[in-house]
Amino acid sequence: MSTEDDEHDTWVPPPWEPPIDGTEAEHVVGALARQRATLRWKADGLDEAGLRHRLPSSALSLGGLLLHLAMAEDYYLTTKLRGEVLDEPWRSLGHDGTDDWEFTTDRLGAAETYAAYDDAVVRNTARIEAALAEGGLDLLAHVDDGDGHHPRLRRLLLDLLEEYARHTGHADLLREAVDRRVGEDPPDGWTPPWVS
Repeated sequence: MSTEDDEHDTWVPPPWEPPIDGTEAEHVVGALARQRATLRWKADGLDEAGLRHRLPSSALSLGGLLLHLAMAEDYYLTTKLRGEVLDEPWRSLGHDGTDDWEFTTDRLGAAETYAAYDDAVVRNTARIEAALAEGGLDLLAHVDDGDGHHPRLRRLLLDLLEEYARHTGHADLLREAVDRRVGEDPPDGWTPPWVS
């Protein structure tokens, strides 16, 4: 066997890479893990000024995207899935109840912004695991369309993936404007803070 074959056989995928051949749930959760890691890497290592940087035509910032997606995860996996009120940690972080708070607040420092996002990923990973154990992707969500039709966990996770995909593209442009960082995947050796 050649050295090239040996390298291929020993390649270990990064922790955010979806499985090549897995179950539907493993693919959906793996795709979400990849989106989370990509977004976190795009926003990684910045100070308050970097996280607050905006393009002239937009109110979006990397810090705002981190907060927005952290809140989206909590909203999908507490309010929509379980019917629970979205309260903490957002109230303590200063959420004022408006839809655009996360894009306009300058109240949080860099460490608080990163912690809010990272903690949400850990929280919601556990919520996803519990929901999958309870009923798999077919678990009925609490929310309905007003006519009694409830989505399944599968739909909520796919909607969350769509939310990430949209905003990860925004993060590409924002990070390039901050310090010219470009690229699709995090570099070898980088891991998100929630991966041990």
